[in-house]
Amino acid sequence: MNPSQLQKYQQTSVQTATGPQLVIMLYDGAIRFTKMAIDGIEQMDVEKAHKGLLKAQAVINELIASLNFDYVLSKDLSRIYEFMLYQLIQANLKKNSTSAKIVLDHLLDLKEAWVQAAKIVSSDKTGVLNHG
Repeated sequence: MNPSQLQKYQQTSVQTATGPQLVIMLYDGAIRFTKMAIDGIEQMDVEKAHKGLLKAQAVINELIASLNFDYVLSKDLSRIYEFMLYQLIQANLKKNSTSAKIVLDHLLDLKEAWVQAAKIVSSDKTGVLNHG
């Protein structure tokens, strides 16, 4: 697949995704960028680490922006996301992968929860799943 075809495929994927699928895509991006940052830190590649950490922060900010605060769970998710942002900033300041690995663990757990919730909702066509 050439870059143009890949871009069209990705654009179509986002445009046709359900709400839960979009949240899972955001988690996938945050996980990918956090892993990139960890690799950069461990390889002492400051630019790669910095770029990955900033992109992971941007995705987490999108997760925060997508929260629906009509639900109590949103406040809890917001606190978790704020904690993750703090850890990513610490990882960037100290170039220490420990903080980034903490974030990665949280992202993986949260993504798995969303995957399971999306399966439940898709099997029950009457269910609705909102982010937070």
